Amino acid sequence: MGNYSKALEFYEKALKIFEKALPPNHLHLATSYNNIGGVYGNMGNYSKALEFYEKALKIFEKALPPNHPDLATSYNNIGQVYYNMGDYPKALEFFEKTLKIFEKVLPPTHPDLATSYNNTGGVYYNMGNYSKALEFYEKVVKIIEKALPSNHPYLATSYNNIGGVYNNMGNYSKALGFYEKTLKIFEKALPPNHPQLAQSYNNIGEIYRNMGNYSKALGFYEKTLKIFEKALPPNHPHLATSYNNTGPV
Repeated sequence: MGNYSKALEFYEKALKIFEKALPPNHLHLATSYNNIGGVYGNMGNYSKALEFYEKALKIFEKALPPNHPDLATSYNNIGQVYYNMGDYPKALEFFEKTLKIFEKVLPPTHPDLATSYNNTGGVYYNMGNYSKALEFYEKVVKIIEKALPSNHPYLATSYNNIGGVYNNMGNYSKALGFYEKTLKIFEKALPPNHPQLAQSYNNIGEIYRNMGNYSKALGFYEKTLKIFEKALPPNHPHLATSYNNTGPV
């Protein structure tokens, strides 16, 4: 928090100078508003983040051509704030504006396009529209399977997202396939007591439980618990959940 307040202090000093020295629609001013919005976003002060991101957007919309990547990033910033606030319809509106620009100006395998598809998929997932979430998550995988090495953690996260969708759709065999792909990467890429690895074991345990295979579920829940007991403080909620899962299996 100390670092954020320090960053805010310097960004506000820069803004003060820019507001005096530059015309009101100057791009430096927009960048300055963006920087301040970013700090407020990281501090969890979403209403202030939104206020500054909207000021930046106002300038970008006047100063830039309608398909400029900086405009897309500005829409994305606002979408991210709405997402964090749990306002998924508003988040979707801005993520779609971002995507519209990126699909026009970026090559089809660009990482920013993958991120944009991922954000859109995440909104649909949280809105319970699993078929749409799947559509966008599959686009992400298509890009990053070409762009990244086969054991990259981002690929694991993408497989995990798809696994989560199939789990919620009740397609447990498909979910298991993707969760196992995730685990395969994490076991190679992460240290043995990493919480993400524990989460991966937990997800597979959940699938086996949903399929009624309780002995398999227990095996994975115990692996989860083993990591959490080493990696987390004794009063951490994840640890409580893990004890809870292991108990009644």
